[in-house]
Amino acid sequence: MANTKEEVVESPEIHFEPLVNLPPVDTKTLEEDEEELLKLRARLYRYDTAGDTPEWKERGTGEVKLLKHAGKGTVRLLMRRDKTLKICANHHILPQMELKPNCGSEKAWVWNTPADFADEEAKPELLAIRFGNVENAQKFKAKFDDARITALNDEKGKGDDTPEKSADESSDSVESPKSPSKEDNAEDKEADTVAEKLGGMSVKDEQKEK
Repeated sequence: MANTKEEVVESPEIHFEPLVNLPPVDTKTLEEDEEELLKLRARLYRYDTAGDTPEWKERGTGEVKLLKHAGKGTVRLLMRRDKTLKICANHHILPQMELKPNCGSEKAWVWNTPADFADEEAKPELLAIRFGNVENAQKFKAKFDDARITALNDEKGKGDDTPEKSADESSDSVESPKSPSKEDNAEDKEADTVAEKLGGMSVKDEQKEK
């Protein structure tokens, strides 16, 4: 009697060696040496004066972080956009940086930075940030102000470590305390003025977006 079942012939396993072996690459965020002090969801704006009419322009929505360097002790503000993770704010927090409230809103802050590196080169920027609720806005301000105090104490500490100079050298090098410059006053006035234009802008709360 003939065998009606067909014999299944097993095919040999075929293995192809890749032409190029690519070793796994560790992706670094440059945050490895930093401690995360704060992470909150927010929307960031910058004041654009390049056009004929200065205006606020949205820079991105995502998570803003305050990061403290383990070795240097400096604190920087870092914010990346959702999905693309492109940096939209990246600067150190300095003693002179003051958060100014947005007129009519307790959820937004405005401040000046002399050197923001979001575009990979230092640029002075007038920035504004808006949170989904008052609680997050206050958390941000508390940590931001703590970072300012840390930066101020670091500056004072460096001054204390300066080697002593002779009387003649001291008289030549010591400067009298400077009053706020016209540029500083102008920046403060500008921040106060343009903050009023943020009243109609909003950022969705994280819970609502999910």
